Amino acid sequence: MLQALSIRDFVIVDQLNLEFERGYTVLTGETGAGKSILIDALSLALGARNEGDVVRAGCDKAEMTAHFSLHDNLDAQAWLNANEMQTDENELVLRRVIYADGRSRAFINGIGATVAQLKEIGEYLVDIYSQNAHHSLLKLATQRNVLDDFAGASDLAQAVAESFKVWHQLHRTRLEMEQNASKYADELAELRDKTRELSQLGLATDGWKDEWETLQQEHSRLSHGASLLSGCEACRALLSEGEISALRQLATTQHKLQTLRDFDAQLDEPMASLDSAIIQLEEVDRFLNRYVQKTELEPAQLAEIEARIQALHAAARKYRSTVDMLPTLLAQWQARMAELASVGDDGELLKKEAAALATYHVHAEKLSTGRQKAAQQLSEKVTAEMQRLSLAGGKFEVLLTPQEKSATGLEQVEFLVAGHAGVAPKPLNKAASGGELSRISLAIRVVTAQQSSVDRHSMNSMIFDEVDVGIGGGVAEVVGQLLKQLGQTRQVLVITHLPQVAALGSQHLRVSKSLVNGQTLSTIVTLNQTSRVEEIARMLGGLELTETTRQHAQEMLAR
Repeated sequence: MLQALSIRDFVIVDQLNLEFERGYTVLTGETGAGKSILIDALSLALGARNEGDVVRAGCDKAEMTAHFSLHDNLDAQAWLNANEMQTDENELVLRRVIYADGRSRAFINGIGATVAQLKEIGEYLVDIYSQNAHHSLLKLATQRNVLDDFAGASDLAQAVAESFKVWHQLHRTRLEMEQNASKYADELAELRDKTRELSQLGLATDGWKDEWETLQQEHSRLSHGASLLSGCEACRALLSEGEISALRQLATTQHKLQTLRDFDAQLDEPMASLDSAIIQLEEVDRFLNRYVQKTELEPAQLAEIEARIQALHAAARKYRSTVDMLPTLLAQWQARMAELASVGDDGELLKKEAAALATYHVHAEKLSTGRQKAAQQLSEKVTAEMQRLSLAGGKFEVLLTPQEKSATGLEQVEFLVAGHAGVAPKPLNKAASGGELSRISLAIRVVTAQQSSVDRHSMNSMIFDEVDVGIGGGVAEVVGQLLKQLGQTRQVLVITHLPQVAALGSQHLRVSKSLVNGQTLSTIVTLNQTSRVEEIARMLGGLELTETTRQHAQEMLAR
């Protein structure tokens, strides 16, 4: 549930803090006052793409912060846990900052996030229905998704799409290999020769990088064996073996300091340091002696290592690779050989294809069963709502037309509608006028939202942005009743210009704009009972209010 929304320096809003209640909330205001600003700001907080200049003139950034309660929203809680952004209170704060230069930053519960993450979590929080949503219903893909959501089969539809993709890939691979059997046989033979050659080099699949570095280091040691021996012997001569070696010189110095120390105890410190230096140099000398004693020139081993290195470099040049990438190249060839071998006489690929097709049909047939049942229910319920919306005698029908297997299932889904009795239902995009489309869309949204037990977005708040355009009179009151009914189980926010719809809200917000210090600013306030009468009266009678319109407004609110 949306609890609060804070907006700073957004379009013509300087500062706005709104709190929302459960149930049915309405937002009204004069044309051009900025009613859609709230929806635009919330959409950006939910990860919508910034497509315009939204920072208020003279400001360097705009900020939108939305607070949600997630006590009943298990999907959103699971998403936060998976992304390690959860809180102990099951609350959620989404914050979006958009700078004047177009840059954007996002935060989820105070943690830096991406706009894509805002969009992901937003799918579990709010459903926004605008006039454009009506037009999206004209698309077959949208109609199919509406039916699948109503049937509680969205996850199953996804499984159908994924299993079709797996089968289709296997099917294409098998056909391609059958058509190119001779070509692939030649490729397989060539790969066998290549892999045999690289396998003979004894390439390790794991730890090859370390092995290659060790091989190069060993080659460097053996190839410089003579230099290492002569160099170490020369170092020993300087340290201990020569007539004026370092250790002899230090021993002389040590003896001299010992004599002087008898006259001044302050020389204890340099004496200790000199003793330590002599011990360390003696250890170095002993190490060099051991090294010289055990080190031998190994021409045979050097030749063996040089031959291996040359063979590796030759293979790398031959196959246009590098030595450290040879094991990867070998693994790729072996994988390709296994793929080519799978089309052999045993028909392994054919078996995999058949298994994938069987899995697809299991999912698709289950989806078809669910769609058939849901199509009948959706048709009946939307038809019933149409009668309440001054479409008496009208009929709504979900047509399922069998089709060849596809990623969307075994049938095509299409919405048909008849605006009045005696007319055969026709496709929605051909039969419904603008006003009828608004009413039919609302009927569909109300019916599908009532499926809270199966709707995976059942905890989402619902926002209707002027979906009542083209509706008036008694129909408007019915629309308001439908939305109020919807608000009994869901949080519903409706932006409306109809007094019949606004009068039925349990919370009423009014947007207005004014000129402040030469700037046009928009504000939104929560109305009490008295101010609601004035607002409903304005919506009924225009700018000049009379006692008659006020009385009419009071009657509407009382009813």
